[in-house]
Amino acid sequence: MIIAELLKTDEGKTLEFKRDISSPRNLLKTLVAFANTAGGRVIIGVEDKTRAPVGIDNPLDEEERLCNLIADAISPRLVPNIEMTTVDGHTLLVVEVFLSNSRPHYLRSEGPESGVYVRLGSSNRQADRELIAELRRSVEGVSFDELPLPQLSMDDLAVEAIKRIFTGVREVDAQTLLTLKLLVREQGRIVPTKGGILLFGRDRLAHFPDCWVQCGRFIGEDKARIFDHIELEEPLPVLVDSIMLFLKKHAMRGADFSKVRRRDVWDIPLEALREAVINALVHADWSQRGGPARVAFFDDRIEVENPGILPPGMTVEDMRQGVSKIRNPVIARVFRELKLIEQWGSGVPRIFRETAAAGFPEPYLVELGLRVRFIFPLTELIKITEIPHPSQETQVTAQVTAQVTAQVTAQVTVQITVQIGEFCKEPRSAREIMEMLGLKHWKTFQSNYLNPVLEAGFIERTIPDKPNSRLQKYRLTVKGQDTLTAQK
Repeated sequence: MIIAELLKTDEGKTLEFKRDISSPRNLLKTLVAFANTAGGRVIIGVEDKTRAPVGIDNPLDEEERLCNLIADAISPRLVPNIEMTTVDGHTLLVVEVFLSNSRPHYLRSEGPESGVYVRLGSSNRQADRELIAELRRSVEGVSFDELPLPQLSMDDLAVEAIKRIFTGVREVDAQTLLTLKLLVREQGRIVPTKGGILLFGRDRLAHFPDCWVQCGRFIGEDKARIFDHIELEEPLPVLVDSIMLFLKKHAMRGADFSKVRRRDVWDIPLEALREAVINALVHADWSQRGGPARVAFFDDRIEVENPGILPPGMTVEDMRQGVSKIRNPVIARVFRELKLIEQWGSGVPRIFRETAAAGFPEPYLVELGLRVRFIFPLTELIKITEIPHPSQETQVTAQVTAQVTAQVTAQVTVQITVQIGEFCKEPRSAREIMEMLGLKHWKTFQSNYLNPVLEAGFIERTIPDKPNSRLQKYRLTVKGQDTLTAQK
């Protein structure tokens, strides 16, 4: 892109404008941040607010001064490309920095522990210890979730849970756990990897206290008043359906339950949200401390947020184009084995395609405070109809939250029962029902959806004496038909 065109764009992750270099510290921080994050350009001689080129006096002298400043102030040594260019008769300095293989760079005056910066949007952020370690690993080609935990043993993995989750996918034995890199050989012993514990650790939160998901439904368009919340600590692959159930629960508040809402007429973009949830769990930087992954439901939008910035070299535009850098290959491999991931790098482009296909506004992706947030604007406001007492607006008590959750869950149960019943007017297989509901995890579907509707006598098996037959289907019962008729 030529400089004249760059002057028409806003500052961002890879672009910054400077009037001059009279105060060089901020400029040096930007160059360090560019080198550590995704590269970028600083254009000197431009009015910050108007983007009007004003030029610099004595450009040759300023270029030499800048080179000396960079050489004296930044470690490891950074050698950017500095060029002079002319726009509207004004001479500008263009300083281009590429993603460095010597990262993390830092300001010598602040030292290697306090002087490391990364680029978030159009600002520079000081990196903490965990992020500095992540920058080092990214250069060495080492993934956090592949690292061994030599103080632990195979007994620290919930192997029975792994077997249940992989039912129908593959047999799980010691060799499978090694193949999936949930276990590795370390100094003559077999020990879990960090990815193994993150996915299936018996006491995961003792080792990774922020590896869980916080879901909240807020009243209005900010976080001042919370209506409902839940803290999810299940194995990462199981969390996907649990998060989606929470979103469905609140998307269906205020719905007309006499009408069946099919997958394609939800008030939230279900498929795109599911992809965003999977993306957040798979690509989170679980080495970061300070907070779990979060899903926030507001009247006007839904936000899906995970700890960690984008991997070095990645920008939001790269992600939209399907460029993928897998931060957690162990977690990603398990998700792909379970068919939660279909194809490497396809998740983010699919989010935009499915949001558009469902008729929702385009989502956007931002980096905020060492976290990545996907924001999904809603077509229409989904307002809370039950407001807590004013004295409880800031924080709903645990008792009220439990009551509200039970009420809403009951509504969801009625709605999903009706939905399954309508669908099973013609015999349907379990797989067809799962697909209709937008579910992919068999155990969650079986325990939370199929079995309750069967036990209620709303549907029945077409081959009752062979419940596990591969030809098994499910059809509406007379009781189910009467219930549907009463709903209309």
